[in-house]
Amino acid sequence: MIRLIFVLIFVLVFLLLSFIIQPIMLLIGLFSRHGRDVVCQGLVNWAFRVVLFLSGVKADVIGEENVPKDEAVLYILNHNSFFDIIFTYPRVPRPTGYIAKKEMLKFLTLTWWMMLLNCEFLDRKDLRKGMKTINDSADKIKNGISMAIFPEGTRNKTEEPMLPFHAGSFKIAEKSDCKIVPVVLYNTANIFENHLPFLKKTHIKVEYLPPVDVAPLDRDARKELPDRIRNMMLESYAKLSA
Repeated sequence: MIRLIFVLIFVLVFLLLSFIIQPIMLLIGLFSRHGRDVVCQGLVNWAFRVVLFLSGVKADVIGEENVPKDEAVLYILNHNSFFDIIFTYPRVPRPTGYIAKKEMLKFLTLTWWMMLLNCEFLDRKDLRKGMKTINDSADKIKNGISMAIFPEGTRNKTEEPMLPFHAGSFKIAEKSDCKIVPVVLYNTANIFENHLPFLKKTHIKVEYLPPVDVAPLDRDARKELPDRIRNMMLESYAKLSA
């Protein structure tokens, strides 16, 4: 329980300070969008690292050298825990937005941080709005901002390694002709979700798989992307869990 108390105190203080920090970030953005992105990313990276430290999270990270540093990509991640974002975001080498469900918009100060960090909000019940989110995300990648999405659509609360992937998640890569970087996370639910409301000192494993270049793929190969990527990730998950 003491870990949870320390994390909650830190998060509360950070969110309160955000009422001062966020207007400054908006002001910086008026003069330099890139400068704002870099500063916001640095601040949130630091905050996430503090949360990971207070939570006692240790990790084995494999294949991080596979992440391209000179171009924007689409990260495809499996999703088991709130900590999936907290762990992976500080490791991205360039400005990156995550695609979240639209319900996150109600969390006020947190929502503002997500907007400042180029996140997009997906309405899973409205096809037209969902397609706009996909198009906006593809445009961001074309403009040098990486995007990350959980193609399972929600946290996996089952005993299965991964839920089925939604094919629409891959449209972002098809529309931007970017590279896909599959990211496999193992044991992250054991940090918090497996024993609510306690935080547990946990050793997790993460593997960054070699990027898949979408640009040269023909129509049939693009249709097969969701199954191809999922099979790659399942193979990695089995290796990490061994």
